[in-house]
Amino acid sequence: MGEFGVPPGGRGWVWVPWVHGVGTGGLGCPGCKGVGLGAPRCRWAWSGWVWVLWSLNPKVSAFQRRFVGEVRRCEEMEKTFTFLQQELRGAGRVLEPCPENPRAPLAREALRVQEQSEQLAQELREVSRNRASLRGRLRELRQYLHVLREGQRFTSLPVEPLPRPHSFVAGVIHPWRVNAFERLLWRACRGYLVASFVEMPEPMEDPATGESITWVIFLISYWGEQIGQKIRKISDCFHCHMYPYPESEASRADTMSGLHNQIQDLSVVLEETEQYLAQVLDKVVLALPTWRVQVQKMKAIYLILNQCSFDVTEKCLIAEVWCPVRDLTQVQDALRQGSYKSGSSVECFVQRIPTSESPPTLIRTNKFTAGFQSIVDAYGVASYQEVNPAPYAIITFPFIFAIMFGDVGHGLLMFLFALWMVLYENSPSLRQASNEIWLTFFEGRYLILLMGAFSIYTGFIYNECFSKATVIFPSAWSVAAMANHSSWSSAYLATHPSLTLDPNVTGVFQGPYPFGIDPIWSLATNHLNFLNSFKMKMSVVLGIVHMGFGVLLGVFNHVHFQQRHRLVLELLPEMVFLLALFGYLVFLIFYKWVKFSAADSLVAPSILIHFIDMFLFTSNAGNLPLYQGQVPVQTVLVVLALASVPVLLLGTPLYLCCQQRAPRTGRPAVRLGSRGGGAWPGGRGGVSPSHLDFAEIFMHQAIHTIEYCLGCVSNTASYLRLWALSLAHAQLSEVLWTMVMRNGFVRLNYVGGVVLVPVFAAFAVLTVAILLVMEGLSAFLHALRLHW
Repeated sequence: MGEFGVPPGGRGWVWVPWVHGVGTGGLGCPGCKGVGLGAPRCRWAWSGWVWVLWSLNPKVSAFQRRFVGEVRRCEEMEKTFTFLQQELRGAGRVLEPCPENPRAPLAREALRVQEQSEQLAQELREVSRNRASLRGRLRELRQYLHVLREGQRFTSLPVEPLPRPHSFVAGVIHPWRVNAFERLLWRACRGYLVASFVEMPEPMEDPATGESITWVIFLISYWGEQIGQKIRKISDCFHCHMYPYPESEASRADTMSGLHNQIQDLSVVLEETEQYLAQVLDKVVLALPTWRVQVQKMKAIYLILNQCSFDVTEKCLIAEVWCPVRDLTQVQDALRQGSYKSGSSVECFVQRIPTSESPPTLIRTNKFTAGFQSIVDAYGVASYQEVNPAPYAIITFPFIFAIMFGDVGHGLLMFLFALWMVLYENSPSLRQASNEIWLTFFEGRYLILLMGAFSIYTGFIYNECFSKATVIFPSAWSVAAMANHSSWSSAYLATHPSLTLDPNVTGVFQGPYPFGIDPIWSLATNHLNFLNSFKMKMSVVLGIVHMGFGVLLGVFNHVHFQQRHRLVLELLPEMVFLLALFGYLVFLIFYKWVKFSAADSLVAPSILIHFIDMFLFTSNAGNLPLYQGQVPVQTVLVVLALASVPVLLLGTPLYLCCQQRAPRTGRPAVRLGSRGGGAWPGGRGGVSPSHLDFAEIFMHQAIHTIEYCLGCVSNTASYLRLWALSLAHAQLSEVLWTMVMRNGFVRLNYVGGVVLVPVFAAFAVLTVAILLVMEGLSAFLHALRLHW
């Protein structure tokens, strides 16, 4: 239930003296951990306690509020911080979380943070721009040097003097464009050229993509100026980097010597630039985490101040908040501390005021219950003082998950993984990881721990460990007794690979297995039929119990909100409808289990046929009744279930109609509780019967009745996914063992031991990837669906 105080607690007015320039410092006292906003209210977490702040400026737009300029300044600083973080990420630097909890900065401190951050950002822009320019120039010089070196392979060979002078076009081209470039040159110039292509000895960065590629050097010898112009135009179209190529060998040697000197000089300058950039990034790494927290707090404070209003003198701020009763003393102490630190001559104070509005919901959690509470809150938050189902979900959620994931081996692996996270939960490397998927697992470590523990338990019930049965107790079935009774010979055994054990033979069946399923069923050819029947009935039983428990939780809400009529007009018809139909189905399942043993299982009637005949008001002569008078009992139950529907549909609307027409006795009206969960119950103030909209109430009740009746049928069928997912998990585990792990046990010599190592590695990887991760996620989502 929620903790916010109602009259004589109620809401409260907070008066905060305002002095320009120091007010934010007073409100942003040490320990302020953050603010979450929501219109028209915001939830304010401060030193472990919570405020819910009402906006006193609902009609004022965000651009017209008092502190919009300060909020914009904070947003500009956040943009600067984003740029700094991007530069750090580009340099491969890791930004550590803020090691401490700094207070919100004062106005002069905020100006200093803004100036320093903008100065660092400007330095980074200039240094990055200079570094990019130097890198580009150095890349061009190295490409030019490689062009001259590789070009000597074609131009330094002794050739006969040509009848006409020839010229050269040299450069580099992307390797993906070489073939098209060569074909177009040949067709456009009609063969009046000699083109040579060779890969560059070392890879270089592509300025367009930033990737390291191996460029291709080309050297084209041609005759005629017009052909040369065509070659240059085609090279420009293919984004080639062209460089001048001296015709004489002496000129090429001088050019290469000059390039060597320029490359050495640029390398020295680039190294110094990199060192200076590293120094600037070191400053950013040290200062940015603290700056970010400070600016976030400052922005949150100004957003809170925008929710407040000034008094007539414009010297005090007024805030209207919800505050838990147990935190009122801490609130007053914090306000006094803020007044003292801000140097205000007037102290802040809190005044409690009565109200008829429904408070918001506050549910306190710890590191263990937070994961389960988030699952419930993802569907809907309970209204104020309604029953919180999260404590019950601590047991039901991992148990329903384990029914679908039941395997001792898989559950043990999951349990050990979660136990490792729990034991090292205070490790900074685990808490401060930046991977979002890992943080999701880490936040749900206690949930995973219980899911693994319950999976071990259900795995023992199913008697499955990596799809193999374990013999904890001796089997209750005796093959020797059956062999002695039937006098099986060696010839009979050779021609009958499958043997039938008759429980009616003395000594063959000695009673139920002490715990779980008998391991002999893993060897039986009909074990799948047996497990399907068992898991299907178990899913129905657990589903009906789970739904009935959820309906019964409404008793606490009706009693607490003094809505006794809903116990009779809603809860009772709901339970009658559920138990008369599906509760009776659970009774039939247990009755059949108790009445019929393994010896007379062949003559046991079908529950499914009985349940169908129950709705058809007929009897099947071929399907014997389970007990005397079964047909009349089933008829009465169906009539009761059908009769409960109009009571559920019309009971509450007619009761409210009669209550409105009854003469008033001066008793104050009681606000109707909201059936649906929500953090903010609809409407302010109580609801008087004289203002009830009966058309809306009837429509709401009709929707609830249809949803409940159809939900009982559909949700009962939905719980069969427990059987389906459990069967799928068991079959996948068996397939993985048969197709992978069993291949490692084929050879019994030393070679088999060597083969077993890679086979086990493959089995382990597939087990984790498929059965733990994929199947675990599937079972988790289905358990989530059944709880919602």
